Amino acid sequence: MSALFYVVETLLSLVFFVFLLRLLLQLVRADFRNPIAEAVVRLTNPLVLPLRRILPPAGKFDTASIVAVLLIALAEVGILYALRIGELPPALTWLRLTAVGLLTKLLWVYFYAIVLYALISLIAPGQYSPVSALLTSLCEPVLRPFRRLPSVAGLDLSPLWACIALQALLILLRG
Repeated sequence: MSALFYVVETLLSLVFFVFLLRLLLQLVRADFRNPIAEAVVRLTNPLVLPLRRILPPAGKFDTASIVAVLLIALAEVGILYALRIGELPPALTWLRLTAVGLLTKLLWVYFYAIVLYALISLIAPGQYSPVSALLTSLCEPVLRPFRRLPSVAGLDLSPLWACIALQALLILLRG
């Protein structure tokens, strides 16, 4: 049973991360001509496009993508809870688990994106790749406040400070 739970949890998490990535890339106004962004859009279109016919955008927010992320998160919590406990969670528990799960996964996405962004900038500084372009547009809004802190011997430590802040937030969520 635990192997089945692992497989289902992994597949649902992958689906969730693709939809979350689409939403985040829209919010940071990433270049959707990027091959990775194009793949994300193609993978998520079967759910987002029908929702878009029903839900109009609200300013710069694509409500269809937001609702898609929320639906996937709610489904993930419901399915995993039902597999573990044998029944669907009570409504308030379902909403609380979904909210905490959404926030936790968002913080982890940014943590790993910033780590990968920092590694790529150390290994291949100034080189273009589709991954580095996407990571730049995703991470720069988060790193911008930390760039105001002084560098040490010319070394930009903003990814380090951002990762420490993200880990602190994750610890607060666990508590």
